[in-house]
Amino acid sequence: MMTQMRYLFLALAVLISLHYILSFTNESYNNATSFSNLKDQFVGNTPPDHPAADSSYPSSGTLSLDKSHTKNNSTAGRKANAAFVMLARNGDLPGIVTSMKQMEDRFNKKFNYPYVFLNEEPFSEEFKSRVSGLTDSPVQFGLIPHDHWFQPDWIDETRASAARADMVQNSVIYGGSVPYRNMCRYNSGFFYRHELLKPFKYYWRVEPNIQYFCDLDYDPFLVMQDQNKVYGFTVSLFEYEATIPTLWNTVKQFINSNPELVSPENAMAFLSDDGGETYNRCHFWSNFEIGDLDLWRGEAYSKFFDYLDEQGGFYYERWGDAPVHSIGAALFAEKDQIHFFNDIGYRHEPFQHCPQGAAHAKGKCWCDEKQNFDYEWYSCLNKYEAMFKS
Repeated sequence: MMTQMRYLFLALAVLISLHYILSFTNESYNNATSFSNLKDQFVGNTPPDHPAADSSYPSSGTLSLDKSHTKNNSTAGRKANAAFVMLARNGDLPGIVTSMKQMEDRFNKKFNYPYVFLNEEPFSEEFKSRVSGLTDSPVQFGLIPHDHWFQPDWIDETRASAARADMVQNSVIYGGSVPYRNMCRYNSGFFYRHELLKPFKYYWRVEPNIQYFCDLDYDPFLVMQDQNKVYGFTVSLFEYEATIPTLWNTVKQFINSNPELVSPENAMAFLSDDGGETYNRCHFWSNFEIGDLDLWRGEAYSKFFDYLDEQGGFYYERWGDAPVHSIGAALFAEKDQIHFFNDIGYRHEPFQHCPQGAAHAKGKCWCDEKQNFDYEWYSCLNKYEAMFKS
């Protein structure tokens, strides 16, 4: 009996030895007999009540959560040629830190896109050290060229100062500020020309003291790239009429002189309720924008901005970069190329976009769904959506 047991143990030892030898020397044998593979033969790869994670991104429009179109569009391991752009001064540091930390926690610690900071004055060492310590991504600091930022010499300062005084008298917000006008002109026509942005195709504008409410587990830059989008927004609203009294007439003059530059499938219906005769003052709130830099670099927008700039309205009135960008995107892109990022919860005082329902739950958003600007009387989202209704 003892002899038989010894033979049995000897046989088992030989079989086990052969198994390990084959496992190390034959990959197909190892894969076929691995414990994880054998387990999957009996229980399957994924528990039936926990479907496999979908790494793809939301569909165009983002008003529904249907992902059927993304079955063959995995974004794993892919990145767009993109960067965050932050226009800031040294004194903005507390607000910049707040915004950047939220961006990192909600999105960028997973995707590691670089940051480009721009300032008309050199950044302090404290500024550079604080913001660089918030991310593992590359961070660059750029100085804005003097001619891109400051009021041009050809502006009639007598006329400009009179216009500012009138706006102050009428309590127009930033009505008396030259630096604010410099900023609006720079964002309208110069930021994308900066040397540090020349290598990039896409940008995400980030401002101080903003809030991001939701986790983002997909890459909005790849939405732009893969769906051929050129401009993305979260909030749209009416512009303050006192700041742009002659803007639309100037736009119409440009259109009449350059009809070939206007896209046949444009978004004029977002800007005008009467086919372009008058401006309804709707614009995308540009303190949040994800865009294709080539839209601004292109012939149509370049000529458009130069024409606006020559009229002096950034200083004789108070033309903002939000209506200028919005009009440019609406005229020179196709309407289908303008994207509403419904699932990005965002606040810039005093307005916020808070995703609703399933999008709110999916993003683990912490904003109150009842505090949502989308369909308030001053919002233009309904005009954007109306362009896509049959």
